[in-house]
Amino acid sequence: MRDDLLDPRAVLLHESAPDREAAIRRCGQVLAEVGAVAEPYIEAMLERERTISTYVGEGVAIPHGTDASKEDILRDAICVVRFPGGVDWDGEQVTLCVGIAARAGGHVPLLAALAEILLDPDRAKALREATEVSQVIKELT
Repeated sequence: MRDDLLDPRAVLLHESAPDREAAIRRCGQVLAEVGAVAEPYIEAMLERERTISTYVGEGVAIPHGTDASKEDILRDAICVVRFPGGVDWDGEQVTLCVGIAARAGGHVPLLAALAEILLDPDRAKALREATEVSQVIKELT
């Protein structure tokens, strides 16, 4: 995965959220805080979730916006937000959210790269249990 996609400021490892919507909002806020998206992208992330769950298994969700929200993306980026206490994700427990902002089809290679990492049980576990930003960056780059 391109190492310019993950700003160290976009890695939060000790967050909590009362529900899935709050967790997705937190991911969107992080992407906005690092200058990757405009505020309306956060609502597009929630809209995507209402259409289809972004839960991918193993305690991981990959929230991202709708195709219509591409104009709200300022640059391709990801964020990693860990919820050690877990978040109920429509009956599943999510402890790790990897938010994505990608323009013009950029989400496809990004999702493929993430899937490759997350399908490796050791790397997925390392991400879910990371307590240092440097550990996350090492696993994702």
